[in-house]
Amino acid sequence: MQIAMWSGPRNLSTAMMYAFGARPDFDIVDEPFYAAYLHKTGIIHPMRDEIISSQKIDPLGVINDLVDERYRGKSHRYQKHMTQHMLECFDLTWMAKVKNVFLIRHPSRVIKSFGAKLNNATINDIGFKQQLNLFNYVSKIGHRPLVIDSFDIRNDPRSALECLCSEVGLDFIPDMLSWPKGGHKSDGVWAKHWYGAVHMSEGFSEEEDGLPNLDAQQSEISKNALPFYHALEENKLKF
Repeated sequence: MQIAMWSGPRNLSTAMMYAFGARPDFDIVDEPFYAAYLHKTGIIHPMRDEIISSQKIDPLGVINDLVDERYRGKSHRYQKHMTQHMLECFDLTWMAKVKNVFLIRHPSRVIKSFGAKLNNATINDIGFKQQLNLFNYVSKIGHRPLVIDSFDIRNDPRSALECLCSEVGLDFIPDMLSWPKGGHKSDGVWAKHWYGAVHMSEGFSEEEDGLPNLDAQQSEISKNALPFYHALEENKLKF
């Protein structure tokens, strides 16, 4: 089995990767299209050159690796993806070969957290429109895309993971609820810039409080992203 988890940045995506990485039966792939995305767009991100040197930049090469069923000695593979990395020119047909799950988070929380790591972020940087487009694509090809909200996961990690595992046809194991500090061996080279808080954790963070205060630019981005978030939220798993 291959699970492709699709989210924007700052969506609890690394913690979810660590949860599946804590299982003994899962191979882990961290943001495999990141280098291809940076190379194709010319966008400047922290550690850009290191990222491009660390991965394949040809999206077809990335896809060939993803659909390869050799899971480095494991039974399954978990793919962590950023939706903004999937440019319109990238082939999507391989998505029919995996179980697609969409991890969502309220855009106000996303833009507040992302802005602390990358200045002058735009709505395209946080991936909400791309996420809904991918969700619609999966639906169009006759597959059932799953949606899970990071707020619900943090509120009740065990119930959330039990539900998700059941939906994809896996047995839940309690190992998924915790992991050792310091990161995972499959972390991308960008982990030292983006994953600091998760590297200090040993499990999911506590339930989130009210929405954060935003400046004018952040508020505008959040407002524009909300329709995409709400469209996905209507389909989220309930547990």
